[in-house]
Amino acid sequence: MPPRDQTRKATPRDSRVAASGDSGLAASRDSNDIASRLLGWYDVHHRELPWRITPREHARGVRPDPYRIWLSEVMLQQTTVEAVKSYFRVFVEKWPDVEALAAAPTEDVMKAWAGLGYYSRARNLKACADLVAQQGGRFPDTEAALRELPGIGAYTSAAITAIAFDRPAAVVDGNVERVISRLFSITTPLSEAKAEIRAHVERMVPERRPGDFAQAMMDLGATICTPRRPRCMLCPVRDDCSAVVSGDPEHFPVRLPKADKPMRRGAAFVAVRSDGAILLRKRQEKGLLGGMTEVPTTGWTARIDGATTAAAAPFPANWRRAGQIAHVFTHFALELDVFRAEVSGAAPVGHFWSLPSDISGEALPTVMKKAIEAAIPGATKKPSPHTAKRPA
Repeated sequence: MPPRDQTRKATPRDSRVAASGDSGLAASRDSNDIASRLLGWYDVHHRELPWRITPREHARGVRPDPYRIWLSEVMLQQTTVEAVKSYFRVFVEKWPDVEALAAAPTEDVMKAWAGLGYYSRARNLKACADLVAQQGGRFPDTEAALRELPGIGAYTSAAITAIAFDRPAAVVDGNVERVISRLFSITTPLSEAKAEIRAHVERMVPERRPGDFAQAMMDLGATICTPRRPRCMLCPVRDDCSAVVSGDPEHFPVRLPKADKPMRRGAAFVAVRSDGAILLRKRQEKGLLGGMTEVPTTGWTARIDGATTAAAAPFPANWRRAGQIAHVFTHFALELDVFRAEVSGAAPVGHFWSLPSDISGEALPTVMKKAIEAAIPGATKKPSPHTAKRPA
């Protein structure tokens, strides 16, 4: 009889599978056993997250709000849970349902998103809210229908289907990829192993509580099966994990060497009015940082450098170098030489003045906040209510 999985090293559990006389049925029972133990662990050790319901609430018949699940999943794309929590709370306080988000001005949504990164997500978020609101305010409950909405791909549609509607779906994020790669000692490089990993997850998804199972897999990867120093002794499925048997779980997932990111250079110009207002402009809707706010910069892109001297300033002024900042995007790194000048008068066409009290609320991406901070330390920070001036 052929082994159950060519990529997995033999374990005691494999021996029981081979001896069963029906490898397909045994593998199914094995997967069900893993899911059952993982759900038992999740019932006790689940993370408390602002968009979740707890297993106890689920057992009482409470159901997740699809709006909150969708919003959290879009925010969590390529962003950490800790970074998302505060943004999520702000969004649901401002816009408690999809109709409220659809009614919000796009500029307000971009301002609330500023600093979270990957700004195309915010534009797609607003477009999706608009469409769902037009269709009665209810999210579809199948993967295929969800994928018809702006900004929802294979992962997000599966996550919403499983978590919000408790329908079986293979939810595979980075945490799940790591868990599966170790559980089955998958030696194929991660970039090429997506289909293989998904197939394993599809076999493991239980008919009962598929949403909790998806979240349990994520929590296992986030808290136990971590990239470095996994806590295997605490893992509920360690007896099934061939990477534990091999003694080298950190070897998985296997990754190809990363190519060096190209370095781009440019300049940013922070013009300051006598009342502390800063000159800003809005970027084009499409492309990198589309629709966000910025200080004037030179024409750098992901592919080309921009000018780096004061000679490239948008208008004549007494520009003085204020330092240099660095920022890393997905596909390239950027260095900007920052210049500052004291100016007066009306804002040039396409620009506007933002008062010091308004700067922290502008739709400034992190790279622009860094540039402003280099020229005016503390300018982008929200004023603390404890430090605000009291009336005389």
